[in-house]
Amino acid sequence: MGTENTRWLNGREQDLWRTIREFLWQFPSAMDRQLTQDSAMQSGEYSVLAVLSEAEESSLRPAEVAQELRWDRSRLSHLLRRMEVKGLITRCSDASDRRGHQIGLSELGWQAIRAAAPKHVEFIRSSLFDSLTAEESAALETALPKILAAIAPQGADMPRCD
Repeated sequence: MGTENTRWLNGREQDLWRTIREFLWQFPSAMDRQLTQDSAMQSGEYSVLAVLSEAEESSLRPAEVAQELRWDRSRLSHLLRRMEVKGLITRCSDASDRRGHQIGLSELGWQAIRAAAPKHVEFIRSSLFDSLTAEESAALETALPKILAAIAPQGADMPRCD
């Protein structure tokens, strides 16, 4: 596509894009700082612990955790190994498929998520929700799923054949 067909951003769109870009760079860093300072964990670890703690079953397959977090399975695999070494999760054979395994929270993992959640939720509330009006929150609630759908890879929700 040549530049003659490019739909350039107007001034307002350019300003909004810069604000979004700054948010995308700054918010994850602020969240990591909060989790590291208050709970001595990374946001990835917290995310995995949260998914496992909220699951209806006591354990999940790694693929289910990856799907819930919208993460690449290899990224999750490396993190799970580190979390297992730290004693935050347990692995056991999958009773329905002996080739696979299930992951669950260890007692230390339960303690970690229970200790981290109140301060993390307060960070999210104070830095995100308290700074928005009800109308602004509703606008994000409408806009963000549309943006996510626009950037989702084609076939991302299709089951993988591996």
